[in-house]
Amino acid sequence: MMIGLLLALLSGALVGLQNIFNSKVNEHTGSWATTTLVLGMGFLASFAFGLLFEGMNLFNLDNMEPWYWLSGMIGVGVVVNIVKGVRLLGPTYAISIVLTSQLVFALLLDSLGWLGLEQVPFTFKQLVGVLIIVAGILVFKLSGERNNQQIAKAV
Repeated sequence: MMIGLLLALLSGALVGLQNIFNSKVNEHTGSWATTTLVLGMGFLASFAFGLLFEGMNLFNLDNMEPWYWLSGMIGVGVVVNIVKGVRLLGPTYAISIVLTSQLVFALLLDSLGWLGLEQVPFTFKQLVGVLIIVAGILVFKLSGERNNQQIAKAV
């Protein structure tokens, strides 16, 4: 369990770092060029590491539902929308909304048992947890607006 926790923490840090890099690339190109570059480089890196660590087993796709392959196309939507969201809202606010949305949809899919997931009962504690996260985002956003108004008055 500890390794899973560390991997999840590392993934969160890498996603935050990637989104900052993506927004910097997007300052010099459009959203589609950014997405092409990001996913193209990701393909090359994952292909190279896959060959290095898995060898020819990388191409063993037995017993895989063909519709699982759509995740790559979903990734296009993820990158395009995050890049635009970060540009419009700023990194912290955009990513907090992305992560909350991710949590809510994961909870929904788990609770309904959709897409081949084992159904996990929805609990009141889960609802409270999500509401606390949403409240935290609102506090963060509203306190930022108040600080900006105070700075504007001081100038």
